[in-house]
Amino acid sequence: MKTDTLLIELLTEELPPKALPRLGEAFASQIEAGLAREKLLEPEAQPTWYATPRRLALALTGVRAQAPDESVTEKIMPVAVGLDAEGRPTPALLKKLAAKGIPEAAIPRFERRLDGKTETLFYTYTSPGRRLAEVLEAIVEESVRRLPIPKLMRWGAGEAEFVRPVHGVIALHGEAVVPCTLFGLTAGRVTRGHRFMGEGEIVIEHAAAYAEALRARGRVEPDFAARRDRIQAALEAAAGSEQVLIPEALLDEVTALTEWPVVLKGSFDAAFLAVPQECLILSMQSHQRYFPLLDANGRLLPRFLLVANLESPEPARIVHGNERVLRARLADAKFFYDQDRKTRLEARVPRLDEVVYHNRLGSQGDRVRRLTRLSAAIARELNADADLAARAALLAKADLVTDMVGEFPELQGIMGRYYALHDGEDDRVAAAIEAHYLPRFAGDRLPEGNIALSLALADRLDQLIGIFGIGLVPTGDKDPYALRRAALGVLRMLLEQGLPLDLRELLRLAHAQFDREQVADSTPVDVFLFMLERLRVYLRERGHAVDEVEAVVVQQPSRIDRVPARLAAVAAFRRLPEAAALAAANKRIQNLLKKAGEVGGGIDATLLQEAAERELYHTLIEVQPKVEALLAGLDYTGALCELAGVRTAVDRFFDQVMVMVDEPLLRANRLALLAQLARVMNCVADIGQLAPQR
Repeated sequence: MKTDTLLIELLTEELPPKALPRLGEAFASQIEAGLAREKLLEPEAQPTWYATPRRLALALTGVRAQAPDESVTEKIMPVAVGLDAEGRPTPALLKKLAAKGIPEAAIPRFERRLDGKTETLFYTYTSPGRRLAEVLEAIVEESVRRLPIPKLMRWGAGEAEFVRPVHGVIALHGEAVVPCTLFGLTAGRVTRGHRFMGEGEIVIEHAAAYAEALRARGRVEPDFAARRDRIQAALEAAAGSEQVLIPEALLDEVTALTEWPVVLKGSFDAAFLAVPQECLILSMQSHQRYFPLLDANGRLLPRFLLVANLESPEPARIVHGNERVLRARLADAKFFYDQDRKTRLEARVPRLDEVVYHNRLGSQGDRVRRLTRLSAAIARELNADADLAARAALLAKADLVTDMVGEFPELQGIMGRYYALHDGEDDRVAAAIEAHYLPRFAGDRLPEGNIALSLALADRLDQLIGIFGIGLVPTGDKDPYALRRAALGVLRMLLEQGLPLDLRELLRLAHAQFDREQVADSTPVDVFLFMLERLRVYLRERGHAVDEVEAVVVQQPSRIDRVPARLAAVAAFRRLPEAAALAAANKRIQNLLKKAGEVGGGIDATLLQEAAERELYHTLIEVQPKVEALLAGLDYTGALCELAGVRTAVDRFFDQVMVMVDEPLLRANRLALLAQLARVMNCVADIGQLAPQR
């Protein structure tokens, strides 16, 4: 059977650039999966996907023209139903064979064997492998239907639908065209290259020659990854000793917009550098898709790099046109900046009452008033200046009603800092206005300084209590209000900055800022439990053992800053030779206490009859004050390691003492002893979680 490279290409109108790499990968993987299901792939088959602004394509080596024949065994029916007493076929069998297309002459070759307890007829035959030409059209159509396309287009008079109109289809297996019709088009071997630099129609003689033909005759680099690498290398070379900003998303977008990329350098009037560089950079990147240049100190230079989509004999004309457009964009940014500074941030605060935060939680003005009170309260807990924290909270959202942030929402907080400094606000207030949005994403830097931390915590706690309190809880992978990110931000600040704050108390304070009828009374508890789940995920992602994390988090610690020390103590404890036995004993104790229900009262030493229970009691009396002293000094490791001394007494107790005796006073006293022991053993973490799971 012939094996060769298969090429599928869809030649389209301009595809959406931000979705292009995802479309290219999905298109290729779906077709490869379809061919694999039909057993048309050799084991060593290798896919290469291509994506340009006007095409999606796949070249796949090791594709068979026809799948191998297969031996198929099919169950027909029970012998008693299919054959009469003389062994002749019954009408039921004949009807079944006719429906399946099995000739009556095949009956003598039927095999009889047990199917469970029933003797059954089976038919084994050779099924010819399906040909590529028979299945390719259906495979491609199914692959197209499965593409991650949020909105389809329909064009012409037909019923064809795709993300953009399709104008050409290639289906080649080696040198041969595979007959199929897609989007109302008959597949062939002709593609097109660059609109201005290519040769026009390009005939692909062999599927394996596709990429080189496009490069040489079409002036198109079809390989997305190769084109991306080419752009990045050209940008770095053109920057020379200067630093070029190359955001991954922008690099992907420019790659998706070009077929034959060429990097050029442009410049702009240095007078624009009086505008905050964040504004200029964002204007260049988001509006023009340019790559800004910085000096060695990270300051913006009046130069930029652009990626053109053709090689021009007069590149200066391309540069000049882009410079003229950029000049207008930067002039807009300068106008916004100059106009915004004519009004103080404080004077903008009343306008926040006109901006809806959430229709059930009020305006941004309402939110600012809550943040002002909450930030001051948190600052007092941190022994920071509560007045400065309240001032930062008052001004934190004022830049939302500036022209600059209206044009570039990504600059909220950043512009607030610039405008606060221009207004003469305290440097710590200005810094907090920007930093209270941190961390913006996983791994982002955290706010620095207690004023900024107070405001950042208040912002997220208010968000969590407010949104949770009106019932908009994240479900599955849906989290439209980014509550998981807000929770993680709070946890990271408490944990990584070592803030001596009680999370339960913080949530209670945040809840107190809302009117009683706005949010549910249970919200602080609900949010606390939600945050503990995020804490579990956070700690596991940082390499802590699952059972060690559970041992600490199951106790619902509210001092998050002390969690690392507790985890370290658990890790040190489990290395002790006594750890496994004590963990198992702890689990056994908890099971007994759970079965017994509520255990009340203290330990009555006069009721301790057995030597083993008296030994355990005295050992506990000796160890408990030592553990408590170590806990008071926050020596969690020492406290857990001190417990190693109770192992012998615990083992002897369970070997020699029956806890659940019939006599109620003895039983209650022994349960009280175990309850007291459990409190001491679990003072740092639930060490029963370290016991092996059955």
